[in-house]
Amino acid sequence: MESDQPVAPASRLPDGLEPYSRTASFTEETLPAGLRKDHTTKAGSWGLIRVEQGVLRYRVTDQRRLPAERDLTPETGPAVVEPTILHHVEPIGPVRFHVEFLREPAAPVPLRQQEKLPKQENGERPRH
Repeated sequence: MESDQPVAPASRLPDGLEPYSRTASFTEETLPAGLRKDHTTKAGSWGLIRVEQGVLRYRVTDQRRLPAERDLTPETGPAVVEPTILHHVEPIGPVRFHVEFLREPAAPVPLRQQEKLPKQENGERPRH
């Protein structure tokens, strides 16, 4: 039986995730307004907020998690952003940071199915 009680936010990534995207570096002046207010990543998409310079406050505000606030610096290491969990950031003075996005690796298509794909896409029936 699952509990409806909030749990602590993740403090580390699950094993086996692969990076697939990275934002440009943001500063307190270039930080998009959407990141300053509550937002989420999509299902299956994890994030790492890496502060390059200064201090960035990271808040988890999702009702499924215990409230959490952390001041990130280059020395603290990155913050883990869980998929679909509400959060926002706030610069504390001058700051520069970026976000890396990670996800589960795509399942490889078995070789036999790869051979069939072009034929199926062209409307041909695969031979058995």
